Amino acid sequence: MSDTPKLSRVEQVKLVSRHLRGPVEHELHDGSDHFSDEGYQILKFHGIYQQENRDVRKARKARGLGPEYAFMIRVAIPGGRLSPEQYLVLDRLADELGNATLRITTRQAIQYHGVRKGGLKPLIQILNRNLLTTLSACGDVVRNIVACPAPFVDRQRTELMRYARELSDRLKPRTHAYYEIWLDGEKAATLEEEPLYGDTYLPRKFKIAFAFPGDNCVDVYTQDIGIVPWVEGQLRGFTILVGGGMGQSHGVKDTHPLLAKPLTTVAPEQLFEVVEAIVKVQRDHGRRDDRKFARMKYLVEQWGIERFKAEVERYLGYTLADPIPLVWLSADDHLGWYEQGDGRLFFGLFVENGRIRDNLRTAIRTVVQRFALEVRLTPQQNILFVNIAPADRAAIEKIFFDHDVALPGSVPLVVQQAMACPALPTCGLAITESERVMPQVIRDIHALLSRLGLHDGPVPHVRMTGCPNGCARPYTAEIGLVGRSLNSYTIYLGGSSLGNRLGELYLDNVKREEIVSSLEPVFALYQRERKPGESFGDFCYRIGIVALQQLAPNYKEDDSAGQ
Repeated sequence: MSDTPKLSRVEQVKLVSRHLRGPVEHELHDGSDHFSDEGYQILKFHGIYQQENRDVRKARKARGLGPEYAFMIRVAIPGGRLSPEQYLVLDRLADELGNATLRITTRQAIQYHGVRKGGLKPLIQILNRNLLTTLSACGDVVRNIVACPAPFVDRQRTELMRYARELSDRLKPRTHAYYEIWLDGEKAATLEEEPLYGDTYLPRKFKIAFAFPGDNCVDVYTQDIGIVPWVEGQLRGFTILVGGGMGQSHGVKDTHPLLAKPLTTVAPEQLFEVVEAIVKVQRDHGRRDDRKFARMKYLVEQWGIERFKAEVERYLGYTLADPIPLVWLSADDHLGWYEQGDGRLFFGLFVENGRIRDNLRTAIRTVVQRFALEVRLTPQQNILFVNIAPADRAAIEKIFFDHDVALPGSVPLVVQQAMACPALPTCGLAITESERVMPQVIRDIHALLSRLGLHDGPVPHVRMTGCPNGCARPYTAEIGLVGRSLNSYTIYLGGSSLGNRLGELYLDNVKREEIVSSLEPVFALYQRERKPGESFGDFCYRIGIVALQQLAPNYKEDDSAGQ
């Protein structure tokens, strides 16, 4: 009998896809409103998710109708950097082919929702003409590469964005399928080789982020590969972290979130080959029989960092140095006004849950058009406007004021720091709500903090997801709310505001209406016993999750009276 592990169904689909062709082109023109399951799996590599409107599922079924299909298209934007012309094209397509909204993702990409099957090819062709692509924004490949978007003018930050762009180009799939299907490219006479990915690509999605030293706005420890420049007057190298990842599965006890671990520090000229070697180790050794355990974090955990490092060295043919220590000062999202360092300004605008719609969308479009501003998307789903002349500051603020867009400083800080994933009604993995309910949940939390006199100090980072896959990175948040079942959530406490510590399970199966009352005992204790300047996450970590769990059943509202 063969010792070769059985491939999962998705692995078999990839294997026979002829380098990501599969049935996509045929089914694109077959007259139906959706793709087969095989086509659905291959579409992901092209940056497309087939989705169903779950809000109308029961009503349609009662009328004898099938699902109402639409598509989510994700545009890969390395480092979240867009020219004014590119942003305006993205905005226009939201009306022409989407649902009149844009959504900034936690990976600095842009998502369209509600696109119909007939709109897929026109949308991708217009994106391509504007030097934008959806290729490998999803799927079992290296996805959009994240980088700290702050446009402070110094050589190191300029180099950081350049490295992110060049690495993104190097790690794109080499298949011609995308050009054949969507851009009417000439069909390849013979199937091309995939020197990095092979015939079955990677076992699962793969995420890479560049942080800036001391600034962890990219959540570098949640990545398969985290890259942190080593700067001493000039760029001297990069410290590489490996094995982070957020996803887990309810009911599969050995699945769990993990933080990346330091692997090595390399010279600048070594970076690309070391990253490619790490990707190849995951390609060749990651599990392909069970997708729940296929992320590289489980390989690093199973082997241990020393064995993993030895395997990377074997692929490289040389020994890697030890990693230098990292120190984090903030995880700032760069909202508000800043001097860039060249006489110009940049401005960070809060976008609740990354959804750009209605008057907000109009205001952003007006600002970009009138002042021809570069745009950068942030890993916290917000937006930066770059290269602003100081004389234009008042006019830009007036545009937002005239469109009733709240500026940083007028938004409660706990609201401004919060994130939620899209979840229902379109995400097929969602167990319960997230984006649609988070605005009310976070404002209820703000009201409680205000009642306890906690709204002016360090306020907690709160993140919500509609399922345990963790797309909004709830497990590193000071308060993580993770969909458990319909209208119920698991509450995690004690993550770090710097993104370098996981929270722990505080309460399970908490009804949405009881989230705030479940947090009140902990907030009250924090009010009484925190140290000066101590963050909520650090406080919970210091007290310990068991002590916090024991506190809750005995809490009475008047415990915090008079504080």
